[in-house]
Amino acid sequence: MRLLVIEDEAKLAQYLHKGLSESGHVVDVARDGIDGRRLAVGGEYDIILLDLMLPGIDGFGVLKALRSEGRRTPVLMLTARDKIEDRVAGLEQGADDYLVKPFAFSELLARITALGRRGTASASAAAPTQLALADLSLDLIGRKATRGAQRLDLTAKEFNLLALLLRRRGQILSRTTLAEQVWDMNFDSDTNVVEVAVRRLRSKLDDPFERKLLHTVRGMGYVLEDRG
Repeated sequence: MRLLVIEDEAKLAQYLHKGLSESGHVVDVARDGIDGRRLAVGGEYDIILLDLMLPGIDGFGVLKALRSEGRRTPVLMLTARDKIEDRVAGLEQGADDYLVKPFAFSELLARITALGRRGTASASAAAPTQLALADLSLDLIGRKATRGAQRLDLTAKEFNLLALLLRRRGQILSRTTLAEQVWDMNFDSDTNVVEVAVRRLRSKLDDPFERKLLHTVRGMGYVLEDRG
């Protein structure tokens, strides 16, 4: 599933991104309420994991904005506030479930699975299971990538990298963004992990084909787009 985690605690956000990605999910992370609201309202997600205490706009504000736009994406609220009135307020404003910190990761996965099963028909219809650009296609459920009739033999990290680039096709993504989103690491100028991964991905994605999709923007980063 494609998940959005809105969490301002850096360590927890990294932990969730890593654990959920390793569990086979495609994960975006927002570190404040403003960015979280933008992604929640403008993106297509199967489930949103939403912290209550956020800078900029709190979780209730994000939830209100999401529901006011008619988006029925299931929302699992994560918070250290365990008062009954807080839980009731979240559920009354449109949250689908509530998990109090600290929590076991196994319980979180179980809650996500349950929400995925009972997601509304509209949310399921809105959440794509495939991404495509030109003759490139990604099956997010089966975690398969094809170009034309050819299957691309990608590692888990290469698939996650390509999925991120494809979800944000047309946008230039810096090495820092890629390092944080795919490897859960802060960018270190002495580390070439991003360059190596992009080079390996390009050898499978572009080298066998005439039309190139993955482009380097000097001094800025990388962009996936069809330039004809």
